Amino acid sequence: MKPEGHPDYHFITVVMTDGTEYQTRSTYGKEGARLALDIDPRVHPAWTGGTTTLLDRGGRVARFNDKFKGFLKG
Repeated sequence: MKPEGHPDYHFITVVMTDGTEYQTRSTYGKEGARLALDIDPRVHPAWTGGTTTLLDRGGRVARFNDKFKGFLKG
């Protein structure tokens, strides 16, 4: 394989929103770079699964369920 086809993979410091830091390997920046997160993945619903609810606006979910009722039998 061509050596120029691979990005530089090195250690960086990730700074969490609460100030804690950890070292990880990344292609971000240069060796020793610091990456400050704006959103904390330990508590943000996008990473934790969160408590999301499905809102049925105008009966769309009900219409979908009626349309595809019996499609997957199980």
